[in-house]
Amino acid sequence: MSETVERHDAEVFEARYRAVSGRDRRFDGVFYTAVRTTGIYCRPSCPAITPRRHNVAFYRSAAAAQQAGFRACLRCLPDATPGSPRWDVASDAAGRALALIDDGVVEREGVPGLAGRLGYSERQLHRLLTAEYGAGPLALARSRRAQAARTLIEGTGLRFADVAHAAGFASLRQFNDTVREVYATTPRELRRRAEGRSAPATPGTLQVRLAVREPFAARDLHHFLAVHAVPGLEAVDGWSYERAVRLPHGPAVVRLDLSGSTPGTVPCRLVLGDVRDLAPAAQRARRLLDADCDPVVVDAALAHDPVLAPLTRARPGLRVPGQLDPEAAAVQTVLGQQVSLASARTATARLVEAWGEPLALEGDHGVTRLFPTSAVLAGLDPEDPEVLRMPRARARALVGLGAALRDGEVPLDGSASVAEVRARLLACRGIGPWTADYLAMRALGDPDAFLPTDIGVRNAARELGLELTDERVASWRPWRSYALMRLWSVVLDRMPAPQPDPAPHPVRSHP
Repeated sequence: MSETVERHDAEVFEARYRAVSGRDRRFDGVFYTAVRTTGIYCRPSCPAITPRRHNVAFYRSAAAAQQAGFRACLRCLPDATPGSPRWDVASDAAGRALALIDDGVVEREGVPGLAGRLGYSERQLHRLLTAEYGAGPLALARSRRAQAARTLIEGTGLRFADVAHAAGFASLRQFNDTVREVYATTPRELRRRAEGRSAPATPGTLQVRLAVREPFAARDLHHFLAVHAVPGLEAVDGWSYERAVRLPHGPAVVRLDLSGSTPGTVPCRLVLGDVRDLAPAAQRARRLLDADCDPVVVDAALAHDPVLAPLTRARPGLRVPGQLDPEAAAVQTVLGQQVSLASARTATARLVEAWGEPLALEGDHGVTRLFPTSAVLAGLDPEDPEVLRMPRARARALVGLGAALRDGEVPLDGSASVAEVRARLLACRGIGPWTADYLAMRALGDPDAFLPTDIGVRNAARELGLELTDERVASWRPWRSYALMRLWSVVLDRMPAPQPDPAPHPVRSHP
């Protein structure tokens, strides 16, 4: 059988062309794009101008494209083999490395730690990032430190020596030199320009603005988070959403303004137990917002479906909510298996009240507790109904998942590919495809996950008169996660946000 997919049906062709239009690197290696007018073949993520439909053919391998007479693009290097540094120039490995750098891994573990998480040598990692971003891991981490330093200079009254330490600089001199080089001014002048702005109410409190691509359905995202909110761990007030989260250096509270009143940005208040966690907190908040989605491309693709088109027009820029704490999300998903949303929320609240840590941060918060750590969950007795009030099979799955997270067997930090993490999740006792795919979508950012057995999806499809055939679902590729969100919106619209429970019951005394 020929490796060309040029003659595949129209739906598959359109799905691939959409991925090329969106320059989505998550499809690199899945197929290759050949352009007849230039005689060149590329990866889907190639930064070159998107070719016209009638000039494009798709191939399943670089070898097939070469055999058809096309030569490799010199910009995206599609002929590199998977696993090699040249391949990883445009693979998701570079993106995973950058996400870990943004999360502060270089400051905490150094370049050797970053390389080890990704499974590369330091030299290979440097080549990968330099080819993709024009800078190595140290330079990228330095840029991240400069951004964190500016936020701390302008948003706090910390001494510059403390700012330098919090941002990750090795010395005050290095901090001063970097700020001068990056911003062409001194730290003192940056702070002087920021004078007159509102000062933080408590130590460690920062006000930042997170950039998002427009259109952005902020209030729809708020409603989704509100109906899933767990008392004690999360709080909803007006158009705000607040969550307690454990970061690398200590606890934090993230509060987002999802009123949509500031186009292109989302106001965010961060209350940090340790200001070194500024960059990880901001990065995780961006993931929660799905801030890097290209909504114009996604909406245009889904609008081709006659059933999804009105849903898309009604909610331009609908996002797939991410997670501030992927490990907590994994545990919550296990608790939500085969039960209603309300039951899952109640079970999670009991778990948080019984085994979560009290939040020890100054300030007025609507949240009171942190989610239990994986080490705590791994140490629970799944056979004791007084410890975990749930079916024994689910308790075993929860404790087993806690052990896998504690031991690093299921890495949710972005160091492994979606496919690898999904396979490891499925290898865990009591975790099936629904749980693995839900986490791929919300915790790992997979744009093309779908849950055909989900009760909400089935109810929405029935209400819309939509038959979920394989062909129909395939036509939504490569953005089935966003199609799923539109189906869920049909059901979620009828769900009022739950009122907070002022006094959740401990698990041992719950009726």
